[in-house]
Amino acid sequence: MDERTLAAYDGEAARYCDDWLGQPSPDDIYALWRRFFALEGKSADIGSGSGRDVDWLNRNGYPCTGFDACRGLLAESRQRFPHYQFAQAALPDLEGVVAGSYRNVVCETVLMHLPIPEVRPAVRSLARLLSSGGTLYLSWRVTAAADVRDSDGRLYCAFAVQDVRDELADWALLYDVEEMSQSSGRRVHRLIARRA
Repeated sequence: MDERTLAAYDGEAARYCDDWLGQPSPDDIYALWRRFFALEGKSADIGSGSGRDVDWLNRNGYPCTGFDACRGLLAESRQRFPHYQFAQAALPDLEGVVAGSYRNVVCETVLMHLPIPEVRPAVRSLARLLSSGGTLYLSWRVTAAADVRDSDGRLYCAFAVQDVRDELADWALLYDVEEMSQSSGRRVHRLIARRA
């Protein structure tokens, strides 16, 4: 995970969580999860941030644990959603997260914060978490042409979508679309794949 990005989130965790929780509900994402995820399937949210999606998944029949690399965000999510489980784990390795134990895995707008050489290993790590027939939801903010950093120092890398597709070549691609996020108003790429 990019260290400057982690430092930015750690330093302003409460502000970021307030911002994310104040955005419009991401009903477009939730519709996709209802359509493709296994109801009652054990779920993991990798890069769980404020805990917003962990809350929705648990309330809607997808028992979910949140994982994040940032201690500040974990502290905020535990305070805001104390009845759910959150643990520390960082991409690309996801050390400590048990392989093959989840039916549904979410990684919502996290991959773009990784340096390009870490993107493919991160997708492999996410894929290994899923049991047979499990479903992986990935999204990332689209960055054109070259990597950029925002005013807080967060990295937005411009990796190729094909790198993600290549790592999931043996999986069934169920959804693979670049579109506007209803919640953030940003252009994102969303990809959903199912393990054979």
